[in-house]
Amino acid sequence: MFAADGLCEQGPRVWPVLGASLEQLAYFPVMHDWLLHHFQRRRTFRVPMPTCTYTYTIDPANIEHILKTNFSNYPKGKTYHNIMEVLLGDGIFNSDGENWRKQRKTASHEFNRKTLSDFSAVVFRDYALKLAQILHQRHTSNPLLVSDMQELFMRLTLDSICKIGFGVELQSLTPSLPDNPFARAFDATNAGVTLRFIDPLWRLKRLLGIASEARLAKSVKLVNEFTYKLQQLPSAAATAAPPRVDLLSRFITLTESDPEHLQDRQHCDQMLRDMVLNFVIAGRDTTAVTLSWFIYMMCMHPDVADEIYHELCQLQQSTSTKSASPHEDHQNFFEEEMTRFAQGLTFETVSKLTFLTAAITETVRLYPAVPQDPKGILADDVLPDGTVLKKGSLVTYVPYSMARMTWLWGDDAAQFRPRRWITPDGSIRKESDFKFTAFQAGYRLCLGKESAFLQMRITAALLCRFFRFHLQRPGHTVTYRMMAILAIDNGLPITVELRPPQQQQQ
Repeated sequence: MFAADGLCEQGPRVWPVLGASLEQLAYFPVMHDWLLHHFQRRRTFRVPMPTCTYTYTIDPANIEHILKTNFSNYPKGKTYHNIMEVLLGDGIFNSDGENWRKQRKTASHEFNRKTLSDFSAVVFRDYALKLAQILHQRHTSNPLLVSDMQELFMRLTLDSICKIGFGVELQSLTPSLPDNPFARAFDATNAGVTLRFIDPLWRLKRLLGIASEARLAKSVKLVNEFTYKLQQLPSAAATAAPPRVDLLSRFITLTESDPEHLQDRQHCDQMLRDMVLNFVIAGRDTTAVTLSWFIYMMCMHPDVADEIYHELCQLQQSTSTKSASPHEDHQNFFEEEMTRFAQGLTFETVSKLTFLTAAITETVRLYPAVPQDPKGILADDVLPDGTVLKKGSLVTYVPYSMARMTWLWGDDAAQFRPRRWITPDGSIRKESDFKFTAFQAGYRLCLGKESAFLQMRITAALLCRFFRFHLQRPGHTVTYRMMAILAIDNGLPITVELRPPQQQQQ
């Protein structure tokens, strides 16, 4: 729980040489709420640090200036790149200039291919069904058995992105829930690089190989070993028929047709490694944590879960997924009904689920997967609100805090209210990308937004149709873990209750 006792009302407390690093380190585990505390008093503020000054803002006009109007002045920058390089390398989320433009152009082309979108929909449906079956089997064996939904979603999205991105059946989402060293190492690496942003001694620790940097180096080694193994699989299957449609195979084909890369195999391998990890963090972490917060909202707002359930029953009645006649084997019948319902979940059908889409969008608003996004500053500039920015510093916009501002979203800004996204005519409300910044905006608008929404809607639809979720409260507080994404600290322990496999007669 965040406590503001001792915080200065005029802004972060600044010390000679150390700047505000002492206060940031002290509040690091609850940094998003620390930022929120200061944003409740001002829309833009500075945090001097030993190496540069961080400027934080939640002003939509400032954000549009940074992400669109003067975009070229706000790259990821050297500071961000140096901190994140050990994880993201020169991948699309850690690059600027021509390198970024080339990767984005290639990725945009691939994301817009119909063969990939069709393939993705099938993969999302198959893995959502696997998850539903695991939950059903665990409930059948013991109705009080606790499942960590965030862990399950991480397995679901990791398997999905490995199938779509790399053509690999990782099989981490199976009833036995096998140990997954890569996932643990990847999360540890993510947390380790995030700490670097406020740790003025991280370079010294890296040089000496001690403390947090020693742990980071160990986790990075495991991540790299897994990633290079992934790269070898599509190459070995390059002659397979029919042609593979996964992203890595496509990128390998593109790089191998480039004479420059053929002459530098090591550079090519490093580039593919960076691509793999950038797609993993995009396709695994962001979707998994959003689905986790969504299930948490279903636990806390059972009336919303019930309304979603009724919408799904209406969808079931209007499609070819109508129930079969029940039989004596209730367990098999339940799984048959889940399979039948899952088969009807397509891009077209889930697009009709207005209230479910609104509930997911509201979850994204309150719990953005990327809660803050820093940019470098190439040249001195002045933001629309008059804030002066100096070359070489960082400016960060903060979606987590923006969601809780009453001047942006109304008096109920901090409340979970899906209907704020539904217009009087029953469609989904459109908001400015510079107000609803969870998927970035301007020239860096998330390429995978539609794909992420498709997976979230398919997964949430199947789970909310057949299960109620109950949070296990004793001794467990649901809060975030401080890392680059808004993961739930210590997971989301829940039990499930089965909903009727057949529609209730009116």
